[in-house]
Amino acid sequence: MTEVRLSTTSYVVLGMIALRGPSTPYDLKRAVGHSVGYFWHFPHAQLYSEPDRLADLGLLALSVEDTGRRRKTYSITGAGRDALRDWLASATDEHFQMRDIAELKLFFNEVGAPGNVAALAAEQIRQHRHRIAVYDGMVERFGGDHDAEPRMITLELGLEMEHAALRFWTALSDGDLDRLRRARKRAE
Repeated sequence: MTEVRLSTTSYVVLGMIALRGPSTPYDLKRAVGHSVGYFWHFPHAQLYSEPDRLADLGLLALSVEDTGRRRKTYSITGAGRDALRDWLASATDEHFQMRDIAELKLFFNEVGAPGNVAALAAEQIRQHRHRIAVYDGMVERFGGDHDAEPRMITLELGLEMEHAALRFWTALSDGDLDRLRRARKRAE
């Protein structure tokens, strides 16, 4: 028997259905958009194709409406829950990946116009402040919800990363990267 290869998207689908219960691909798209989509980006079209593949593998059960739009709804099976739990328990040996277009532009900044870095920094400051406000709003809405507590840990990591990025872009904008370097030295 061939070993089944599951992608990270496979685990996102399994995890979302495990958390929310039976879901249509549209339900998955909305749930991802309000949760892991803030930090794990992938083409949402995969949320429409991956559930069928997982159902074919026996990791999801599929039910189709008899009438109307014949909507497909997926539920996690015991085998799907086991696969998800095995993945959650396995070590993650991949280093943190960040695909930040602003960082890429910053790398090539010497090729651009002199004012590009200042404009880039100003826009990044605006974006990171906005994301912090969004995350703070989530903390305010869901922070007291005991059921949401396990997922709030991820939100804390997101806030730390946004604040770190904001500190960097603000120091760059102020022309004071030495301030960041000194703060790192003190933290060591």
